[in-house]
Amino acid sequence: MGRGKIEIKKIENPTNRQVTYSKRRNGIFKKAQELTVLCDAKVSLIMISNTGKIHEYISPTTTTKKIYDQYQKVMKTDLWKSHYEKMLDTLEGHKKVNNKLRREIRQRMGEDLNHLDYQELCSLEQKMEASVAIIRQQKFHKIKTKTGTYRKKLDNVKQKNGALLLGFEAKCGDPHYGLVESEGDYESAAAFANGASNLYAFRLHSSDHGSGYGTHDVHFS
Repeated sequence: MGRGKIEIKKIENPTNRQVTYSKRRNGIFKKAQELTVLCDAKVSLIMISNTGKIHEYISPTTTTKKIYDQYQKVMKTDLWKSHYEKMLDTLEGHKKVNNKLRREIRQRMGEDLNHLDYQELCSLEQKMEASVAIIRQQKFHKIKTKTGTYRKKLDNVKQKNGALLLGFEAKCGDPHYGLVESEGDYESAAAFANGASNLYAFRLHSSDHGSGYGTHDVHFS
């Protein structure tokens, strides 16, 4: 029995459609390879499936670019002209935006103002005032943040200083320590050089006078 004729129409079943595509694609690529070998032809095939996959065959003796260049030469056409014109339009648009931004920067620096009318000058003034307000707000925020940081450091130093004073007061109550009455005798030039406003001196009394140790002076500033 002879093989029945297959009706050429879209295959609705996705699985059957993919199987048919794969088989026929391989058959076309095989024929293209045979043409390349038997006839010394330059063949370029590009196939895109319904899933977006690209399959390509190119003769080993050429490249896709060479095929395109030869096609443009023979057909006297430019495949890239429309794309090139679109790129030029995009570039021109970018140049206009860039020139506008540069002009606005110069105007905010007080330059290129001669061609502006009264309304445009008022608008520029309002924009600059708004910018200055934002900058000033950010500046005050930085100052507030730094002030808060320094205040925390100062509080921390005060707490440490208070703890040290409490420790000194506790030592003053110790019978082994005595507050020296003549404070001036223990103030030194080095203490004043370090910025000390007052200087405290304590004398350690030894309970064992027969041990050969005398009193010891301890200085705190």
